[in-house]
Amino acid sequence: MTSRVFAKLFGLFVLLLILQTVVVEIVFNRMAGERFRLPGHETLWAGLVALAMALPLAAWVASRISARLQQVVTFARRIADGDLSARLGHTGHDEFSSMEAALDQTAERLGESFAEIESRRQELAGLLDSMQEAVVTITPEGLVRWSNAVMERIAGAQIQVGRPLVNSLRDPEVLACVKAALELREERSGRASTLAPGRIFEIHAVPMSSGGALAVLHDITRIDAAEKSRREFVANVSHELRTPLTSIQGYVETLIEEPHVRRETNREFLGIILKNATRMSRLTEDLIALASVESPDYKLSLQPTRASALVSDAVKSLGGMVVDSGVVLESSGAPDVLVLAESDAMSQVFGNLVENALRYGKAGKRILVGARLLESEVEFSVQDFGPGIAAEHLTRIFERFYRVDKARSRESGGTGLGLAIVKHIVLAHGGRIWAESELGHGATFHFTLPLSTQAPEARQTLDSGA
Repeated sequence: MTSRVFAKLFGLFVLLLILQTVVVEIVFNRMAGERFRLPGHETLWAGLVALAMALPLAAWVASRISARLQQVVTFARRIADGDLSARLGHTGHDEFSSMEAALDQTAERLGESFAEIESRRQELAGLLDSMQEAVVTITPEGLVRWSNAVMERIAGAQIQVGRPLVNSLRDPEVLACVKAALELREERSGRASTLAPGRIFEIHAVPMSSGGALAVLHDITRIDAAEKSRREFVANVSHELRTPLTSIQGYVETLIEEPHVRRETNREFLGIILKNATRMSRLTEDLIALASVESPDYKLSLQPTRASALVSDAVKSLGGMVVDSGVVLESSGAPDVLVLAESDAMSQVFGNLVENALRYGKAGKRILVGARLLESEVEFSVQDFGPGIAAEHLTRIFERFYRVDKARSRESGGTGLGLAIVKHIVLAHGGRIWAESELGHGATFHFTLPLSTQAPEARQTLDSGA
């Protein structure tokens, strides 16, 4: 292109010089007349000599103009290729310099605009990546245009820009919602359960003005589990209340319809009514306690407390619970170190665990309460020597209303909430809880409490091998 521009400019200069020479020769001879007419064609020769002298100047001027135009062309190509840092570096005060200055200013403004756009794009991408929802945009042809980090974690390496969505996400509900947004241009919602094992997503797909579609997937696994737990809880409470209420209602109706019931029968019926009323009262109390410990507002007043004191107090205060059962409740020892605990809450924990051991391990005739020092916590335990618990029940016995032996539990007056209450109290202390058992060899319930930072003697005790 530069050579063509140079040739055109040079030819234009030459043509102008020739015309100038011819015009000068004709005009000069006519105006000067015969008196000043030069002999022969000296004027023409003089013009040719001037033309010959002007040609290098014309060539130099043409090359300068061509070079500057080539700079402008190179600048334009760099801008078109996305190099917004390109500049012409204009000098001088001619028209070319003004044009170059205007082009440099335009490039600078473009660079600022694109930098701002890129900054906003990165902010938007960061915002979408920080969302808990998975987001993916799809072109009108059904190809993945963009996806955030959450979607990439869910789909893995399968989801890639430019790849068909049907090859990336194979959940039929997701594909159906996206298809409706692309083809029918309408919003569509659904629920996906096959994108990730054990997880449920709520889908919302909407059409975009560009012709594509946007799909947002919200993980509702916990919400769904909470709703399922709520339904089960309501069903369990209803069942637990209906049984004693039905019994109470039946015996009361009998007493009303039979005014001349014998004294012995009357006492028997009233005893059954009292037993069921007591069961309902215990259930109500446990429900209130469970609601309290599960509440986000549940707060504990943690104080440095001797682990040995917690164990000895539990054995003393709960001795009356086992006095008529033929079971021996005793301590297996505890370290004399400080743990962070609330005494009243710990009394409830030990009370529920001992009551549970008494209810299911009474045949062992012995219950041991003890503790031992670990690295940064103290592990407490309540052990019975009864029939034990099957391995398949150990991971679920801390669930609300879960019972290993439902018939036996109801017969003994258990509500199925005691261990759930214990779990929440221990977790609120920052501890852990679990159970170990072997059929025929009893069961042991363990829980931990963190050491108090005000207890330097705990480290000394542990280091000495106590």
